[in-house]
Amino acid sequence: MASGSTDPLLPRAGAARHRPATGGWRSALFIIWVEVAERFAYYGVSSNLISYLTGPFGETTAAAAAAVNAWSGAASMLPLLGAAVADSWLGRYRTIVASSVLYITGLGLLALSSTFSSPQSQQCSSSGDGRQVCRSSSVQRAFFYVSLYLVAIAQSGHKPCVQAFGADQFDATDPGESSSRSTFFNWWYLGLCASATVTAAVMSYVQDNVGWGLGFGVPGMVMLLGLLVFLLGTRTYRFYDGGGSGAFSGVGEAVRAWRKSRRRGEGGGGGGATVEAEHGELAEEVRGMARLFPIWATCLLYGVLFAQPPTLFTKQAATLDRRIGPSSSFQVPPAALQSFLGVSIIPCVLLYEHVLVPAARRATGVATGITMLQRIGAGIAMCAVTLLVAALVEMRRLSAARDADPGAAVPMSLWWMVPQYVLFGAADVFAMVGMQEFFYDQVPGALKSLGLALYLSVLGVGSFISSFLISAIDVVTRRDGGTSWFDDDLNRGHLDYFYLLLAALTVLDLLAYVYFSMSYIYRRKVVDVQ
Repeated sequence: MASGSTDPLLPRAGAARHRPATGGWRSALFIIWVEVAERFAYYGVSSNLISYLTGPFGETTAAAAAAVNAWSGAASMLPLLGAAVADSWLGRYRTIVASSVLYITGLGLLALSSTFSSPQSQQCSSSGDGRQVCRSSSVQRAFFYVSLYLVAIAQSGHKPCVQAFGADQFDATDPGESSSRSTFFNWWYLGLCASATVTAAVMSYVQDNVGWGLGFGVPGMVMLLGLLVFLLGTRTYRFYDGGGSGAFSGVGEAVRAWRKSRRRGEGGGGGGATVEAEHGELAEEVRGMARLFPIWATCLLYGVLFAQPPTLFTKQAATLDRRIGPSSSFQVPPAALQSFLGVSIIPCVLLYEHVLVPAARRATGVATGITMLQRIGAGIAMCAVTLLVAALVEMRRLSAARDADPGAAVPMSLWWMVPQYVLFGAADVFAMVGMQEFFYDQVPGALKSLGLALYLSVLGVGSFISSFLISAIDVVTRRDGGTSWFDDDLNRGHLDYFYLLLAALTVLDLLAYVYFSMSYIYRRKVVDVQ
């Protein structure tokens, strides 16, 4: 594929198609910045959304967690559609621009919807135990969810295209640029985590102590700034032709060719070999995509685990003593603890890049130190350990809660929860970055956006599974007057049981993952150290 200024939004200059001045790290930095802005915007909404739903909206803990997971799932699944539109029609550049505009619109409407949150707009009733329960009005709820899902739709085009477009700035056939592309995925994720860290710490405080209108409005302004930065880099970008027919029409052609060759082969006709020769490459692409499915399926549980920090972890933190010191009146916002994910990820990326990879390279002879699948597997294993730690911390919290006055903070410092965030961040460096590189690298060249959408769909389906598990367990444990594991009073619930269940499922999932990954054949040979 030749590079040049071929995107329909750009002037068609008569210069040579390949311009050495385009692409590389200079272009990638513009693209990284727009993604940093998008992550600030996304986490500015998602990291503390459960607090908004259980606060101004008056949802129960289980209902709010399920709603957040459902929205997160939609935001991570819709990129499959966005990738199809980008790869087959609009192109990545124009999809990024259009999605950014929609993103800004959705965030603006979200900020506007939060101004409807007032006692006059809420509908109150008495619960079974005599408590007064107030929920938002149906008009406010409709306006809010329309705005919220506009953000999810905007992410559908933004998320799969920006990272693929950034990786496109490095030529995989050039030895130097190919090495830079692998490094790009590490630094890309580091930039995102830095953004998420700042967002969780700053925006959760603004939302809890200043107001939700500003709390949702600031991410919209940051997203507008990110779009302007992206547009400034337009002349430096490297674009790739898609062949004119559309990537997904190519997949359809490959499927038809493969089925045709099967029918002719079964019929014993001599034409089968000819068809296979003509369409062998396309058929191989289809088989290659099919080989991804077991890996994708065994990564889904990681998506379930990824859904816990912004939901149940945050609700746990809200029950603890969140003062910085015994005599301090300042309380750390519960969602701010998510910043420890980024605090953990940033040094872990540096250690991975500069310590682990060189050491592993000497031991394995593989240029990247360990393979992409080994990296993902290590991350899944670390998640199992993280869940065990989370369960032990929750047991400690429940024990401390027995001595607490009703409605008062549990006499236990919020710093007890830091280890599970730090371990989760370390697991992300392996599993998350590994999945990004794996699904980008293992799809055909014309389907790179789809590859990253597949990685995002792991998080999306995982969020849906998490939503289903929470709803189902809530119904089962409430049956016959029982107490839900996710009771609104978490001191009566049993999140520890839920974390132990997830840990057991993770161990079983890891065994299945190892089985399938050991038989997986990469599209291209893993590069060895020369």
